[in-house]
Amino acid sequence: MTQLTIPRPDDWHLHLRDGAMLEGIAPESARHFARAIIMPNLVPPVVTGAQAAAYRDRIRAVTGDGFTPLMTLYLTEDTDPADVVAAHRDGIITAVKLYPAGATTNSASGVRDFDRVRPVLEAMADAGIPLCCHGEVTDADIDIFDREAVFIDRVLDPIRRKTPGLRVVMEHITTADAVAYVQSQSQDLGATITTHHLVINRNHILVGGIKPHYYCLPVAKRESHRLALVQAATSGDARFFLGTDSAPHSDDAKENACGCAGCFTATNTMSILAHVFEAAGALDKLDAFASRNGPGFYRLPVNEGTLTLEKFDTPVAYPAKIDTGAGPVTVFDPGFPLHWRVV
Repeated sequence: MTQLTIPRPDDWHLHLRDGAMLEGIAPESARHFARAIIMPNLVPPVVTGAQAAAYRDRIRAVTGDGFTPLMTLYLTEDTDPADVVAAHRDGIITAVKLYPAGATTNSASGVRDFDRVRPVLEAMADAGIPLCCHGEVTDADIDIFDREAVFIDRVLDPIRRKTPGLRVVMEHITTADAVAYVQSQSQDLGATITTHHLVINRNHILVGGIKPHYYCLPVAKRESHRLALVQAATSGDARFFLGTDSAPHSDDAKENACGCAGCFTATNTMSILAHVFEAAGALDKLDAFASRNGPGFYRLPVNEGTLTLEKFDTPVAYPAKIDTGAGPVTVFDPGFPLHWRVV
């Protein structure tokens, strides 16, 4: 196969930042994706419906009408359940985002005491509002490579048992444990998988010198976990769908003694995915992962437009960096030549 046409894909986990960074990098996502779930971890975070509506308008001013930002609210221990329900009813937000406090970039305002957000979660379950989870515990005694598996046991499973009907997305899963947990559940649970976690394992970050542009949270795990993610993504299972977690940081914020976490993949995600799915003998499953499963979970229609990928004999060129008013942003390098290009 040298050409593949799929419904225009969506990105179910995306960071666009704000200000000059938003202006510089949002067109990279809008070029290929019709919709995206927008992360609310700005500084300060997006915690009310009014703030989400204002942020949505700033995004639309950059991307125009061909891209639909699906907004989220940042869950805090002070979140007002009535505001969440009203924002969802009015079409301002699509989901609510749970960050355990201190788990990742700009997560200091996240949740520490999960009992304090129970009224919000119950209201969300009643209203059918999905909860998007950054699935890691932050306890100092838990190894960073084990934080996802512990989160499932200590936080996620108890929340779901205590809140029947709550629809949950496990975002950017990185382990075979997460894949198995999703596969063991019959309803109300989905999971996004990133482009970069399908490509790199922890050796890529550390062997031969530290690679700051491969450093992300959740951090990449062992090769056995990467292979489990590839199997899940390419299986056609409707519970797994694309969420790039494309997360721009300027190079000066990545390349220093305490570099920021995040991989910027918006520019070349579709080319990388075509390579990964072809290598797995599953090009026919790419439309499910990128274009159908996410809308199915979020109860939205599949996009009417299409996107066509074509395979070329010579490697496809893409920019090494995106220049923005907030500084240059390095585009994720998969470490192999890309022969698939969006045409």
